[in-house]
Amino acid sequence: MNAFELLLRGAIAGLAISAPVGPVNVLCVSRTLTRGRWTGIISGLGAAAADTVYGSIAGFSISFVISWLLRELFWIRLVGGALLIAIGAVYYRKRPKTLKEASESDSPGSDAASAFLLNLTNPTTVLSFLAVLAILGLSEHRTWMLTIFLVAGIFAGAMFWWILLALVAGHFRQRFNDRGMVWMNRIAAGAIGAFGLITMGLAIK
Repeated sequence: MNAFELLLRGAIAGLAISAPVGPVNVLCVSRTLTRGRWTGIISGLGAAAADTVYGSIAGFSISFVISWLLRELFWIRLVGGALLIAIGAVYYRKRPKTLKEASESDSPGSDAASAFLLNLTNPTTVLSFLAVLAILGLSEHRTWMLTIFLVAGIFAGAMFWWILLALVAGHFRQRFNDRGMVWMNRIAAGAIGAFGLITMGLAIK
């Protein structure tokens, strides 16, 4: 398999992992509606970086990390779910800013970092990557140079999704007022907390 094909299949894998609705998708939409497309894209950059970390672990077949994740799956889901619930609670209790205040607050660095850390609360993403890479015929061993093209494709595919999501969400931004943003903040907080409950439920089922 040549470099271009690995890049393309990696992009498909990155898109497949990023697209399903999750807490970071909710956060990205919320920030886009509050502060504009650029903030949503920057948040997506952080999320794509986290996906790339897990994609790299799967792509390079770092066996000791994968074995540890499988062995500690219960605790990973339990702790990750609890963190999501805590983040949702903090987000819900936080006083929503007006659209003008929100557009002037936070830095691009903090937007990217918070999305990166939020996406890292789900380390089982690497297991999803293993499944997707196997479906795409990418589970065989290859040189590290070719694997770099695969990882680059994963980042490109993930970033494509976050840009697309921010552009679509930004299209509806003008329809929201300050009252609408209060409800959007509560919905986002509830959704993040719900994902945490689901994650914990998967751990104890």
